[in-house]
This record gives sequence, structure tokens and C-alpha cells, in this order.
Amino acid sequence: MAARRELTFLLADPERRLLRAIAARLPPWMTSDGLTVLGMVGALGTGVAYALSTLSAAWLWAASALLVVNWFGDSLDGTLARVRRAERPRYGYYLDHVVDAFSTAAIGAGIGLSPYVDLGVALAGVLAYLILSINIYLESQAFGVFRLGYSRIGPTEARIVLVAANIALALSGPGAAVAPVATGAAAALVVGMFVMVAVRIGRNLSQLARLEPPPPPPPPPPPSVYRRTAFTAASASTYPAPTSHSP
Repeated sequence: MAARRELTFLLADPERRLLRAIAARLPPWMTSDGLTVLGMVGALGTGVAYALSTLSAAWLWAASALLVVNWFGDSLDGTLARVRRAERPRYGYYLDHVVDAFSTAAIGAGIGLSPYVDLGVALAGVLAYLILSINIYLESQAFGVFRLGYSRIGPTEARIVLVAANIALALSGPGAAVAPVATGAAAALVVGMFVMVAVRIGRNLSQLARLEPPPPPPPPPPPSVYRRTAFTAASASTYPAPTSHSP
């Protein structure tokens, strides 16, 4: 889209340099659409691996590896188009965000189907993430700036948090306290996401109200000596004014 990209999250600069270096070395047969498909496959595979962790915690290692696949495809597709000067801004904007929504739902559902996080908490996390994303898309139209992330946290940092959690759960082994602790941590994260988006929405509305203040109220109508109303009109027709007769 025409909105200016503004990347403020923690790993934005080193990630940008890494992605451009990778994109410059990809073979010609690798396309942006192919990378988008790869990222979607990585997200679906991550969700399946989380669900299969009910059978063995070893599937958490697979989920982590597939999150890397998801990052590779999702982060590199737009970079490859820009490096090759083959951008399709409207097509890429639409496709990227539709795929992101499905990827978020797939990963969140998989986490909820795992033995570690309650399904309701996981789906609340999906809802919070989608609201955060929708707010970013609306900001790009309202302010002309596409801020991919919130403060110092972006999609890459979120994946790193998931990978770190996977490693901790895989190494901790089964235990009665593992699921309550994981669910509690996930619930706290979800609450933080809702608070974060509420603060940002309030800030955006305040800024927009300053940019577009409400119009002043219209002035009151001028007072009139005689105002013809439906009642006076009816009275005039019922009781006509008397006429004078000359003798």
C-alpha cells in the first residue's frame, strides 16, 4: 500500500539486513508467492505439531523448527519482491494479511489443543492478536504509516517467545504443575495484549480528534416576531377575519 513502513521492534534492523542478504542469494525459481505458501505451510505444521505434543513432548521441537520455516516464508516474501523490484503493493498487502490471519488461527488452535494451554485461553490469544493486527491495518489508512509491531515487540519477537517456551516445556518434562503454569503465563500474556491495544486505540483516537476536531454547533435561528405555525394557519382558515360593510 502507499503507507510508509515504520519498523520499531527490537530486531527490525538486523532482521532487515539478514533478509535482504538472503533474498539476494535465492535462486531465480524461488518467487514471493512460493515463499508465502511456504510460510503458510510452516504455520499449519506448527499447529499440527502443537496438537501432537499430547502424544510426546518431542513434538515441541518440531513446532519450533516449523516456526522457523514460517518466519522464513512470511518475512522473506515481501523482501524478495522489493529486492527484485517486482512489487505488487495491493496484491501483496492483501495476500500477506489474509495469510497472516489464517496462520495465527492455525498456530493458536494448535497451542490450545496441546496439553499445556487451555483452549479458551489460546483462542483468546488468537482474538487479541487479530485485534492488534486489525488496528495496525487501520492505522496505515488513518495515518499513512504502517507500524509493524507494538513498541519493541513484533512478529519475529513473538516467534522467539514461542520457541523459548517450547524449549522450556520440552526440557521440563511432564508434571502436574506444568499445564497450570503455562496456562497462567499465556493468560497473563493475553491480558497484556488487550491492554496494549486498548492504550494504542485510545492514543490514536486522541490524535485523530486533534487532527479532525468536531465542527462547531450551528448558530441558533434568529428570533422572529411572528412565527406561522400549523395551529395559526388552521385558526385563520376556521375563523376568517371580519370584513367591513359600508352603509
